[in-house]
Amino acid sequence: MKWFYRIFSLCMGLLFLFPLIWMLVVSVKKEGMKIITVVDWFTPPYSLAVYHEIITGTKLLHWSWNSFFIAVCVTVLTLVIAAMSAFAVSKIPFRYRTFMFFFILAGLLIPGEAILIPLYQVAKDLDILNSYQGLILPALASPFAIIILKSFFDGIPNELLESIQMDGGGVWRIFTSIMLPLTRPALVSIAILTFIGSWNNFLWPFMSVTDDNLFTLPMGIPTLMNQYTEDYVKPMVINTVASLPIMVLFLIFERQIIKGVSLSGIKG
Repeated sequence: MKWFYRIFSLCMGLLFLFPLIWMLVVSVKKEGMKIITVVDWFTPPYSLAVYHEIITGTKLLHWSWNSFFIAVCVTVLTLVIAAMSAFAVSKIPFRYRTFMFFFILAGLLIPGEAILIPLYQVAKDLDILNSYQGLILPALASPFAIIILKSFFDGIPNELLESIQMDGGGVWRIFTSIMLPLTRPALVSIAILTFIGSWNNFLWPFMSVTDDNLFTLPMGIPTLMNQYTEDYVKPMVINTVASLPIMVLFLIFERQIIKGVSLSGIKG
């Protein structure tokens, strides 16, 4: 039966790869070509002229840079804040520590859409709308990351930390030299999921940004799509350019992404 499962898996893999292959092939077709049959999609001639037109004639690369810069900042700052918060809740005794944990846990129960209006008002009062700060700061609060890291920190024996303290190590040394290296798999998984979530974020940038120089890819692509409704080539070029960074990221960190998804309990 192994050969059957292998053939079935191969067929399913090709089935899921077909839309990507179709997108890549159509993106290198000549603009305005007449398509009558399915074979016409994959027959020459091919050209990169549309790529040159989209890259030089639109702000797609600038929007890609915005998405990348914001995603990197959100990922790094989220890891720093979540790791320090989880360490405090897990290993540093203080009053109301249990209450603080359940308060953070309650953040998972609140839909993001429910706080958009108050969040917009706060951002307006702080005068950070239409700015990188306004796109980055609201995304840093991640109860999910704190809870995941706390569960990893809880699994580290307190005796190990006490031995470090007896050798003269302080809290900061314990955190940086012991806790962070031991939780590296969780940190990598959270970093990848946070990066992808920030890269695909649409709703908050749509509400907080009106300057097209600050658009991210999820905001900018629809504005370009509205201009190219009659032809398939330009929309496919736009989608290809926008998808390449995240596809490369997936190929490089495939194992970590799968581990992160299984760690988070996300299905589908």
